[in-house]
Order: sequence, then C-alpha cells, then structure tokens
Amino acid sequence: MVNAWFIALGLALSVAATPGTPVDLGRGVRLVSGGAYVLGAQPDGNSIVIHAPRGAIVIDTGRHPAHLDAVLAEAAIGGKPLAAVINTHWHLDHVGGNPAIRRAHPGVPVYATDAIQEALTGFLANYRHQLEEQIAAQPDADKQQPIRAEIALIDSGQALAPDHVVSQSGPVKIAGRRLELHVERNAHTGGDIWIVDRAAQLVIAGDLVVLPTPFLDTSCPAHIQAALDRIATVRFDRLAPGHGPPLTRVEFDRYRTAFARLLACANSAATPQACAAGWRGDLGSLLPEADHTTADALIDYYMGAILRGPAERTARLCGAS
Repeated sequence: MVNAWFIALGLALSVAATPGTPVDLGRGVRLVSGGAYVLGAQPDGNSIVIHAPRGAIVIDTGRHPAHLDAVLAEAAIGGKPLAAVINTHWHLDHVGGNPAIRRAHPGVPVYATDAIQEALTGFLANYRHQLEEQIAAQPDADKQQPIRAEIALIDSGQALAPDHVVSQSGPVKIAGRRLELHVERNAHTGGDIWIVDRAAQLVIAGDLVVLPTPFLDTSCPAHIQAALDRIATVRFDRLAPGHGPPLTRVEFDRYRTAFARLLACANSAATPQACAAGWRGDLGSLLPEADHTTADALIDYYMGAILRGPAERTARLCGAS
C-alpha cells in the first residue's frame, strides 16, 4: 500500500509531463517548466538555465530524461559549454538529472548543500523500501519499469550529491555570472538554497515557493515562512518557484501572505476544508480553477499529517532537540 506522503509528493509512478516551451525571464535566463502538478503523477521540478559569459548554469535537473533533454537543449543554445549545476534541494525531481549530466559532461561542478547525505540513509532509503514493496505487489513487468527507474535513481547515490558543498550564504561568481546563494536549514528540506540573480532582478526559490500548494513532507513550515520573509527583503521583479509559473513581486507577496494565513488556520479550530478554501481565496488568480481539487486534496492531507501532525515529527524536521 502506498503511504499518503508518497501520493502527496506526486511520487506515485506514472507518465511524466511533457516539458513546455522555455519561458524567457530576461538577461539570459530561461525557465524549463516541470509541467503541471497532477495527483498520482511523478513530477519534474522547474529548471532554470542561466546563459553566463563562460557557459550555461543549470539550476535543478529534474527527474525524467525528457525533461533533462529539454534542459540540455536550452543550455546548448549559443554554443557555450555547460559550466555548472546548482541544486536548490535534494528531492529527486530536482537532482534526478545529475547522474546523466555527470556522464555526459564529466567534471562539471555541482553546487548544493550537504542535506542529501542524511536523506540517502533516511528518507530516500525508506522510499526505496516502499518501491521494492510496490514491485513485489506488481506482476506487470511494464508497470514495474518506472518503479525500477526510480530505484535506479536512488541507487545513483553520490552521483546525485554535490562536489561543491554550499554551507553558508554569500555571493559567488560562476562562469562569469555573479549570483547570491542563500542557505536555509531545516526549511523545505534539511538544507535548501535560494538564489538571487541581480542582473536579471530574479529570485530562484526552489520548493520554498510551490504551486498549487506547498509541498511539506520533508519540511518545517515555520522555517519556510521565515525563509519567505527573508526573500521578501530582496529587491526583485520576478521569482521562479520550484513548481508552477513564474511570479511577479506582487504575486510573491500574495503567496507569502497566503502561506502565513494557511499556517495560522492550521493553528486554529478551523476545519481542513475551511483552511483549503482560505488558501484558494488568498491566492485568487494564482490558483487556476483546474487546480482547486488538487489543492484541496493536498491541504487536507497536510493538515492531518504535517500541520496538525505529531509534535515529535515537527521537532525533528525543524531541527529541535
């Protein structure tokens, strides 16, 4: 049987979304969409390609080969080499393309926090066990294939991990492009990076910002809220979320307010249905009607499992003793 968190993260194994046309974010920055989030579908996260003076910088590599192919095709425009990879966090829909990139482009540096090391022996090891149970319960060899592909990704181990560990926030210059890497501990995962590109007036937030709802399975919601408050202190025109379309500054502010109100609702006596309705109302046009059913289902799950879940789980994910 598939656990609820497995479904909520979109990891029930099925056909991946087809990558869309890259979105131009200005000053040589393009977003390759991971596609619409669908319950029961296995997602790719958004990827960002920055065309820097000395090569392309890829931020998050997705999970599926078709997504990575679209990312590398975008990175190859202009004929410059692939210069670097930055992972915002360790979830497989953001690091799953790392092993293939390393095979095709030996020596390309990968920047990320070290949080995947704990995940490989914890969350991902548990997930692998669930995948093995799924295979044992699935006699159809064709239906086993996507499950085996997911196991193979986990078994890539250190090929998913960074060789340049980012341990603290600060400016960097990669391939001739100045960026700011901001590290958040125990927020969406044990270690996240959000990126500021001043040249493009852009924030790349990873899964600290996600539509149609936050994904909270490995998260400390209060620390995500604090991270959103820190992002709000930066001057920017657009923000690239981990899933969903780019946001303007005004739209980000609306998302941040909606997130804070969702946490406040979770701490009240309101029903999960009322909190989901509040989320939809606060987001307004940021949440198309076609996504309402998915958003309601996710918030209903997260209210019980996370936002009103066991105190010991919250303490563990928030880094409390």
